[in-house]
Amino acid sequence: MTDTALTNPSLRPPVTQVGVIGWMRANLFNSILNSILTIIFAYIIVRVVYALLDWGLIHAVWHAANARACRAADSGACWAFIGEKGRLILFGRFPYEDQWRAVLASVLFVIAMGLSGWRAFWNKRLLYLWIGVTAVNSVLMWGGVFGLSFVETSLWGGLPLTLILAIYPTMFSFPLAILLALGRRSRLPIVKSVCICFIELIRGVPLITLLFMASLMLPLFLPAGVTIDKLLRAVVAITFFTAAYIAEVIRGGLQALPKGQYEAADALGLSYNRKIISIILPQALVVVIPALVNDFIGVFKDTSLVTVIALFDIVAAMQNALVDPDWRGPTMEAYFFVAAIFFVFCYAMSRYSATLETTFNKGRRR
Repeated sequence: MTDTALTNPSLRPPVTQVGVIGWMRANLFNSILNSILTIIFAYIIVRVVYALLDWGLIHAVWHAANARACRAADSGACWAFIGEKGRLILFGRFPYEDQWRAVLASVLFVIAMGLSGWRAFWNKRLLYLWIGVTAVNSVLMWGGVFGLSFVETSLWGGLPLTLILAIYPTMFSFPLAILLALGRRSRLPIVKSVCICFIELIRGVPLITLLFMASLMLPLFLPAGVTIDKLLRAVVAITFFTAAYIAEVIRGGLQALPKGQYEAADALGLSYNRKIISIILPQALVVVIPALVNDFIGVFKDTSLVTVIALFDIVAAMQNALVDPDWRGPTMEAYFFVAAIFFVFCYAMSRYSATLETTFNKGRRR
């Protein structure tokens, strides 16, 4: 728009063609059919939002002695259940008097994840950060030192366990997936065959099968008197499962690169390792950012499957809370509470993925 148009109102575009009104006219009311559909969906959305607000806030019950008293008080949501059983849902069977340790461990995990997304930490400091967080959280969760009581991993549960089962398999599976993807494209027959067998074998069975194998079958093959912690076995099983899927995603990124990128790297006389680390992998990983984050989100949600091997993540802890005979009934509120926690973490990963795409794909926009 020229300076003359700004100073002369008669030359400005009509209000109905710019701003919010212009956008609505172009996208929502650009035809009779779209106008009708817009009105119908707007009515449905308003009704649904009003019903949720009426149930969750206006007529909700925040304090009650039990489920019967909660239901008798009003017809809204029984958030008193969350107030009564919230600590059990969030921390499972972790000793009540030591749950501050689980809270601190969860906070440190969240802070470390946030700093991991900050590009200023994409160097050796990130490695030191996670080593420090792992050491501190190990002391907090296990205890047994510095006057802290010892807590077995069988008592870990709730949100801290969910974060452990999501973070560490993702962290360990990523470098393993890169090696598997490169190995599957290798010209060495033995390396290629081993990587293909690993990927296809792991991808060919459900995660729940791997968890059963790690929990029930693996101890049968160990020497007498040798045991491996169940939590560690679950982390290894989820790591292998995730690595197999991420490896195929990365392989797709490697195949998506133009052949000229490989030829240009060879023309510069770069060694294989230097070519892969400096030229090929950075571009391939940028291409597959959406698929990688999709797998990471899937790992976070799949942690609920560890219930089958008697590990009480936040979903299993919620189900234990619902067993209380005094609080039978508010199942919707419990699932809504847990779903909100999963949504916050998954949505944060999704938005961060969108930010990375915008940052790294500037030269590829169409």
